[in-house]
Amino acid sequence: MTARIIDGKIIAAELRTRVAGEVARIRAESGLTPGLAVVLVGSDPASQVYVRSKHKQTQEAGMASFEHVLPEDVAQTDLLALITQLNRDPMVHGILVQLPLPKSLHTETIINAIDPAKDVDGLHPSNAGRLAGGFAALSPCTPLGCIILTKSVHASLEGMNAIVIGRSNLVGRPLVQLLLNENATVTIAHSRSRDLAQLCARADLVYAAVGKPEMVRGDWIKPGATVIDVGINRLPAADGKTRLVGDVAYAEALHVAGAITPVPGGVGQMTVACLLVNTLRAACAIHGLPKPAV
Repeated sequence: MTARIIDGKIIAAELRTRVAGEVARIRAESGLTPGLAVVLVGSDPASQVYVRSKHKQTQEAGMASFEHVLPEDVAQTDLLALITQLNRDPMVHGILVQLPLPKSLHTETIINAIDPAKDVDGLHPSNAGRLAGGFAALSPCTPLGCIILTKSVHASLEGMNAIVIGRSNLVGRPLVQLLLNENATVTIAHSRSRDLAQLCARADLVYAAVGKPEMVRGDWIKPGATVIDVGINRLPAADGKTRLVGDVAYAEALHVAGAITPVPGGVGQMTVACLLVNTLRAACAIHGLPKPAV
């Protein structure tokens, strides 16, 4: 058996098209143009590439895009002042501060300063608490993308056994809540869990977000299970360069799983698309409009 490849690039493109359609409809009906502000501190090359991608895709979806690039040695008070300005700006409906921040800045303080209604990264304690309580909230983009990818294989996740390997606030914990909202039965595990292979072997849905390259082996996977690999790790390649691998031993799992996301080309493609979804949803909620059809 060879697993079905879940093509994140195609699914993300379809989602962006749907978002653009909803943006055009809402702008025609109400005159509202959703706006996303991205704040980048420093000059990390990977973050710069990511921010450029966000800017391009935001504009292609018909939204307003606002970029704020600050020096790495920016004072925390100045960054907080910018966030306050964006919180008050009626043209901005989503605020994203690119992480990680320099060590001189206190990440929790910065995240907590963002208006929860504009917190399109879903990291503010208010949104995290609402999600944990089963209430409507802006959810972190990567877990939201994981759910969309899974539902491209399974129309309903109700009653399915899922395991989430990884307990970060950015992926693991919110993903558990989203799966519970889908009525899945969820086990949350991590690198120190005992009998992790046996836990995986019982799961219909496996989500690997532990940050350890190829940690989840093929013989851990229940035959026919759906595997969503969130990991992005660089390993040395034979030519002296590096290659990207996930948290799952892809070549092994490919012959056991029923469906699997590749790395690259899987979950990573969904993150920016889901950021656009969150910005659109935030804009509609702020202006009292019905939830958009995405």
